[in-house]
Amino acid sequence: MFAGKRPTNIGVNSGKLAPCPNSPNCVSSQSQDVQHKIEPLTYKSSPQQVMANLKTVIENMERTKIIAENDNYLYAEFTSKLMGYVDDVEFYLDSSANIIHVRSASRLGKSDLGVNRKRVETIRAKLNEMQNNA
Repeated sequence: MFAGKRPTNIGVNSGKLAPCPNSPNCVSSQSQDVQHKIEPLTYKSSPQQVMANLKTVIENMERTKIIAENDNYLYAEFTSKLMGYVDDVEFYLDSSANIIHVRSASRLGKSDLGVNRKRVETIRAKLNEMQNNA
């Protein structure tokens, strides 16, 4: 219902995910401002293993669809239960720093009531749990 159009600035450009817009409905580990900044995901396993784990975490979440993936990038759409709002969530593996940069942004509206930040923290917790149980 409120899916909106898929953004054209999705993907990695010169090692960077797209910057967040001025609206508060986006978080990014590459952002410098307090409103949008979130810590990147960390990992201790191999890059291949963490990307496989990340994909498993995403696939096990409700109303998700993986749109694109390769060795160091994963892009998924998350659809809200009520009203069908779509959020675009991207993960970019920086194997030289052992981190995964993340960007989660709502397509429509201004405020997301903290949904994007909560989602990233949920993914972080589930990913860490998988790593610790490995």
